[in-house]
Amino acid sequence: MIHFLKGILVGIGGIAPGLSGSVLLVIFGLYQKTVNAIGTLFKDFKKNLMFLVPLFAGFGVGVLIFSKIVDYLLNNYEMYTRFAFLGLIIGTIPLFFKEVKKEGFKRKYYIFMICAFIVGAIFSYFSKGIFPTVDNPNLIQSVILGFAVAASSIIPGVDSAVILSTLGLYEIYVSSLADLDFSVLIPAAFGLGIGVLFISFVVNKILKRFYTASFSIIFGLFLTIIPSVLNESCKLGNNVNSLTSIIIAVIGFFVSFFLSDIEGNTRKVKKLLRIDETVIKTE
Repeated sequence: MIHFLKGILVGIGGIAPGLSGSVLLVIFGLYQKTVNAIGTLFKDFKKNLMFLVPLFAGFGVGVLIFSKIVDYLLNNYEMYTRFAFLGLIIGTIPLFFKEVKKEGFKRKYYIFMICAFIVGAIFSYFSKGIFPTVDNPNLIQSVILGFAVAASSIIPGVDSAVILSTLGLYEIYVSSLADLDFSVLIPAAFGLGIGVLFISFVVNKILKRFYTASFSIIFGLFLTIIPSVLNESCKLGNNVNSLTSIIIAVIGFFVSFFLSDIEGNTRKVKKLLRIDETVIKTE
């Protein structure tokens, strides 16, 4: 049930602008387990399936329930919604960084972060329009579409919109989902399945051997996609809307900061409450 509920939150992250489900898997301490379960799926099929089914079921529920809510909020309260997501995303940074340092951390890993940040920023800035937009994809392009979605979903800090736009496949990805164009979706699903299994296998091997270096690079890439949460509708000024947006972002930060380590923070709150009760009884 815990994995199912976390899967719902991961699903929300999958549809939130600037955030990805894989980042939330890192925050919840489930990323390495998930990649390992997919990468070694057939080695211990029953055990891996028991772990993956509730997680992905929750993910599906999260996407189905909240996709329309998020779409409504973005269409009617875009500035407020985007600042809320900005606060939520920034609130995950402390625990994400804690996850990076989990297996030992040295100063040299800051270089990995900085280099990844620079490369990610350059790629995001110059990647637009490298490949022409694909309007009528062939079989190979549809398979590549699915593989690209798998890569951007599994690797935290990689924005799927940026990757697909670079390949000229973003518009056809959105339209094929909206129109249920199975001539694109079926081969894309094949590419997605192959991509998930292959990339999870590779990432799992890399994480086992170079855990801190890998997560340092992932963290650097993650930082580069945060600014993409805001767009031209989010300009601040001396008005009520700007002040409200900032307040919403701050609230989002504290909500995210609490939820990102809900078990630990709940224990701290209970401890503080017990201390207050002891003080009251003593007085």
